[in-house]
Amino acid sequence: MNRYKQLNNSHYLSEERSFLDGPRNRFKELWFTIKVNYNFIKAFRTLHFIGPCVTVFGSARFDKDNQYYQQAEEVGKALSDLGFTVMTGGGPGIMEAANKGAYMNGGYSVGCNIVLPHEQRANPFLHKWIEIPYFFVRKFLLMKYSYAFVVMPGGIGTLDELFESLTLIQTKMISHFPVILFGKEYHKELYEHIQLMATNESIDKEDMQLLYITDSVSEMKDHLSEHAVKKFGLVKKPMKTSWFFGESKLKNTQNIKK
Repeated sequence: MNRYKQLNNSHYLSEERSFLDGPRNRFKELWFTIKVNYNFIKAFRTLHFIGPCVTVFGSARFDKDNQYYQQAEEVGKALSDLGFTVMTGGGPGIMEAANKGAYMNGGYSVGCNIVLPHEQRANPFLHKWIEIPYFFVRKFLLMKYSYAFVVMPGGIGTLDELFESLTLIQTKMISHFPVILFGKEYHKELYEHIQLMATNESIDKEDMQLLYITDSVSEMKDHLSEHAVKKFGLVKKPMKTSWFFGESKLKNTQNIKK
């Protein structure tokens, strides 16, 4: 990575941190808002035709010899078998593995890569990707295009994405999309704590139905087939492009198999 790009990435990180520090000069606030809107519009144009997705969350730290990396490959392959586009954060580890599983299986694979001072490179198993300089924009995009979320083993960022998904579903900001915790042993204590919250009525007992926990790729496929494909009537159909917006011919359709 060249020095100019590293400095530019550091600028984005510093800018977002400054924005979160509290009120600033009104012009700076306006200019930041304009740049955020620009990134949203750029992302919408890039991702509009990617078809119904399933977003896979998980750690960037696992290499290809790790069991969770290998499981994520199988998950990506299975999602592509169902006809879903596999979306990830676009980086290494679990993200790369899920993208690889779809890519090598002839499915469609996309990523929303975050711009960091020490660059997180887009993994090589992506048909399409976009680089996003702001974490909150990236998180929104990972939710926007998906009909389900698969949460593989990961760290704090993965938990943030898990609970963001659950919060949006619980508050009915988005539909009741399937949220799958993949890895019973890894997520055992987490799942037990969520059950504890239900027992103590800090969440409704019905909220436990928002989560499905499994170790089985075939169980995951069956769950998604019933609670995503059938529930939302996802079938293969073309999406119209518009000459007004300068859109090229459709390269990917809503590609769920009947």
